[in-house]
Formats: sequence, structure tokens, C-alpha cells
Amino acid sequence: MSIGDALTAERRQAGLTITQVSQRTCIRETIIRGIERDDYSACGGDFYARGHIRSIARAVGADPDALVREYDLAHGAPQAVTAADVFEPSTPIKLNDRHRPNWSAAMALALALIVGFVAYQAWHSSGVSRVAAQGAGRPVPKHTGKKRPQPSPAADPSPAVASAVVIHLTAVQDCWVQLSTASGRAIFSGIVYGGTVKRWTEHQAVSLVLGNPGGIALTVNGKHLGSPGQSGQPVTLSFGPGQRTTG
Repeated sequence: MSIGDALTAERRQAGLTITQVSQRTCIRETIIRGIERDDYSACGGDFYARGHIRSIARAVGADPDALVREYDLAHGAPQAVTAADVFEPSTPIKLNDRHRPNWSAAMALALALIVGFVAYQAWHSSGVSRVAAQGAGRPVPKHTGKKRPQPSPAADPSPAVASAVVIHLTAVQDCWVQLSTASGRAIFSGIVYGGTVKRWTEHQAVSLVLGNPGGIALTVNGKHLGSPGQSGQPVTLSFGPGQRTTG
């Protein structure tokens, strides 16, 4: 019995329709129908085909490991997966340039702020020195016994802006995830299996790459973004501390 026949038999025995399996796994019905016919061309490659087989098997009550082993026997065992392999889909996609942070502009702004702060400190120190020099030759006023009015306390500065980015990721199906800093240092890289939850709190700008965005639910800085893409279509997202997100 082929993989497709086994999944079809288990689905019917469980009393489920293809639509119900699609709702449970977040996999498109066309992909499920193709897998039940042993047609994996719509999966986008062996990596996603194995993930779809595993998710469908769990939904209908079949043994996912046995079916994945059978797939490997027929199509070859998986090789070591690199980030470049995962994010090279069968159909080339173009990511929106708006998601790419403009680090050159950010560095220029930071440099301008630093120069402005140094100039202010120099001006402030110069003013204090002049006031001290002018006051050195003035007579000291006699104490009259009267209390001088105390200055009112300064107003509290504006509330501090949030200094962290909080990412909450819930996997509905298997998804390759890579979280890294703006400088390229990896914070997390690997597969988040369906039914598990990941949470990160970072105090710097980060880049989040999702190999199967249709299989996860994402919440960033308390804002629920849902699934940021379709199954099998990788996306790259960027977030920074205090940054407002849009759903």
C-alpha cells in the first residue's frame, strides 16, 4: 500500500473529509488530494513533503514516522538541511523590499545623535564655567533668617519607550525557523514542530525567517499577526524594540 493509499484509508476510517483535514493541518486541500494520489509536485520539495505527510498522518491517526520512512525509501533519505536549501522554493518568490531594514540610514542617524549629544555637553560645560567665573567676584549676601522659596520639583519625563521586542510563535504544523540579530548572529535556527510554542525577548533589532509561514501563528509586542504567509512560501520579517506592528 502506498503512502497516499494509507493516508486515504486512515482518513476515511477516522470519518474525516479532506476539508476537515485541511482545517486541522492548515495545508491546502489541493496539496492533500495530491499526496493521497502520491503526487508531491505541489509540496515545494522533499523537505515540505515530509512535513505535510507527518502533519496529515497525525491528523488522521496514522503513524507519521513509518510513512516518512517509506517516503525516504522511495525518494531518498534527507540530506543535511541548510538555510539556503530551505529557502530555495521550487517557484522563485520575490520578497517585499520594505521588510529589509535600511541599516545605512540607521547608522547615519545614530552618528548624528552622538555628535549632537557631544556638542550639547560641550556647550553646557562652557556655560557652567562662565557662570562660575562671573559669580566668583560677587559679594556673599548676608543671611537674613528668611527661608528662600524651594523650587518646585521638575516634571516627570515622558514614559520610557519599550526597549525590547517580544516574539511569541505557536506552530500548527512543522516550520523551519531562523531568528538572528541585525549583525547576522544566530539566536535560534531549527525546526519548530507542530503543537509547540516558542517565545523570545530581545533588546535589539532582529530578523525572523519562516520556512512555512502558513503553519504558524505569530504575536509580536502583544499584537496578534496570525499566519504571515502561505504554507510552503518562506518569508522574512524584521522587528525592533518599541516598534509598532501591524496585523
